[in-house]
Amino acid sequence: MTGTPGPTLADTCVVIPTYNESQNIRGLVEALRKLSPALRIIVVDDGSPDGTGALADELAARSSPMRVVHRRGKSGRGSACLAGLALALSDPAVRCVVEMDADFSHDPRELPDMVRALETADVVIRSRYRPGSSIRRWGLSRKVFSRLANVFARRALGIPLTDFTNGYRAYTRAAAQAIEPGGIDSSGYIVLSEVAFQLHRKGLRLVELPSLFVNRRRGESNLGPREVLGAFAGILRLILKRVTS
Repeated sequence: MTGTPGPTLADTCVVIPTYNESQNIRGLVEALRKLSPALRIIVVDDGSPDGTGALADELAARSSPMRVVHRRGKSGRGSACLAGLALALSDPAVRCVVEMDADFSHDPRELPDMVRALETADVVIRSRYRPGSSIRRWGLSRKVFSRLANVFARRALGIPLTDFTNGYRAYTRAAAQAIEPGGIDSSGYIVLSEVAFQLHRKGLRLVELPSLFVNRRRGESNLGPREVLGAFAGILRLILKRVTS
């Protein structure tokens, strides 16, 4: 880290991956605009059958600065965020990139503190398991599974994080540029762990802030058995990388 002032909302870009989020995207964009009219927004839509992409185009037409990326088919949250990060970095004025979900599980009101925290950190992660955090509208089995999965990842990878799978993160421009997409083998939620693994090994400072995580109220979850199995397979691949490199 340097002694230069940290980024502000005026030079921040928010990347939002979407798949069937027509019930949420308008409200989220409006909530972000209330934070700062200058906040840049990139929506990466994976060909949502419910028309999310078209709705995002309508919002972008009257909610500048906002861009929409249309991809064919559901290619995974992780790859969508990587595509959004690359597009955000193509704007030389962007000093901070935030990734967040579209379903309001990530509270937009927590975003300004994340950006401010980048004054002394390279990556800021909103953790569901830091003191002061809270998870709402999750059943007991999902809470237990998520907690055990994160404990396993922490011990296996040796990275001092409590939450590897919450996709509410802020990156300095330098940290976002340090991500190597070619070295990431997955496309879903496990990309979050792979990115943390890469950046930690490069000596970047990853810090966590507590978070209020509220399970979606509208729409259907995109996290299914395939994503869960893929996450565990991805952790095993990262363990192998750690051992062999």
